[in-house]
Amino acid sequence: MPGRQGDRTDDPFGGRRPTSHERSAGRPWDASYQDGPAPWDTGRPQPAVVRVAAEGGFTGSVLDAGCGTGENALHIAELGLPVLGVDVAETALETAREKAAGRGLEADFLAADALELGKIDRSFDTVLDCGLFHTFDAEERHPYIASLASVTDPGATLYVLCFSDEGPDLGPHPLGLEELNAAFTPTSGWSIAAVVRDRIETRFHDHGAPAWLATIDRV
Repeated sequence: MPGRQGDRTDDPFGGRRPTSHERSAGRPWDASYQDGPAPWDTGRPQPAVVRVAAEGGFTGSVLDAGCGTGENALHIAELGLPVLGVDVAETALETAREKAAGRGLEADFLAADALELGKIDRSFDTVLDCGLFHTFDAEERHPYIASLASVTDPGATLYVLCFSDEGPDLGPHPLGLEELNAAFTPTSGWSIAAVVRDRIETRFHDHGAPAWLATIDRV
């Protein structure tokens, strides 16, 4: 999820400003993977992502923003699409690269700050955000959305799967539908095409936590 960890002893945030989630937790994203499987790391791609893939939703070059240990990115790679997964958690990226090698899949994984994706100097036709957007506070959302716009051209598609504030047994950082609508607007370079209710599987939800799956067009 959102920069390079660098020297974890001297600066666990690698010179970048910690995200709101990291400031609240008091530790970097990477620590979640060092301690064992992260709560959101189920060892398989999210069912919503599998469904989008089966429906042909991923096309061209694909970016997985906040890829974690790579299960979603590797599922997309199985379709024969070029995919880049980015994250700030070096431990997760190392695991993702090992999975790709072990499965004989072509997928790239790069340490990068989701708030500064323009530094990648690449453009993508499809972007997946699975569980990243909802971790940003209101002040971080605008630069993140601008960062996504910097690596996409008009006509690109963004899929956002985030925790919803509707229903029982909510996940952390749940978002209201109005927050999605307010964030992705033509002024910011995006237009929401559809939002449906879905689920996000975690290690602590028997049947997944309530979620929104948004399909968003780059304009």
